[in-house]
Amino acid sequence: MNNAALGLLAGLLIAVATATGGFGGLVLALLLGGIGLVIGLSRDGVIDLTALLRSRNRG
Repeated sequence: MNNAALGLLAGLLIAVATATGGFGGLVLALLLGGIGLVIGLSRDGVIDLTALLRSRNRG
């Protein structure tokens, strides 16, 4: 299992544990699953988040 799948699984498990159901639980599950997927893809080297996190020198 690669890091992306592991991150997605971890995010979904956390969402299931914290969700109380209904539409809010669905939105929370999708949000946390997406965050876990992005972190997993970043750890696999598929996407590079340093470009977003790096501050740009202007001036």
